[in-house]
Amino acid sequence: MKMGYVLFYVENVTKTVEFYKSAFFMEIDFLHEAGDYAQMKTGETKLGFISESLASEHFSFEKRRVSIKPGASEIALISSDVKKSFAHAIKNGAKSLLEPVDKPWGQTICYVQDCNGFTVEICSEM
Repeated sequence: MKMGYVLFYVENVTKTVEFYKSAFFMEIDFLHEAGDYAQMKTGETKLGFISESLASEHFSFEKRRVSIKPGASEIALISSDVKKSFAHAIKNGAKSLLEPVDKPWGQTICYVQDCNGFTVEICSEM
């Protein structure tokens, strides 16, 4: 098997797409005309957003919000300049969870929360 995509269930797909475009320099790969699903150009594995209302047709789940404690999951975005990417994300609405730090294994990492409360790691290549 291989991973095809990661989906976030979000309150507002259009708002989330705009956030990821501005905070993380992502481009839209697909946006459904009804606005209930979108995916971003993120390489081989896609990052998608599905509206909570559409996702709730499948099963119930706990909604993410910036106002609650981050969940036990994250996505990682690789950057050639973590400090600059962190500053740009914060300037464009991301919430800081951990400012950039250099790790003993040679990687620079930081954490932000997106506009829905999902955790995003911005890191250098391993």
